[in-house]
Amino acid sequence: MVGLKEIRKKRNLNQQKVAMDLHISRESLSYYENGKREPSLAMLVALSDYFNVSINYLITGKEFEKK
Repeated sequence: MVGLKEIRKKRNLNQQKVAMDLHISRESLSYYENGKREPSLAMLVALSDYFNVSINYLITGKEFEKK
């Protein structure tokens, strides 16, 4: 989840703030960011809404491009 950590840092948010806002533990967010766990589809949608970016961006760090 390359984009998750990237967008959080760009917005100057710490893990604790994001975790509290999304009602998850800081450890869970850390695991998502470091690839130790994969978030559920519902959590991907929540993260996408929270940061106002696509799910693709959260996973790859790049927006989806049409070919």
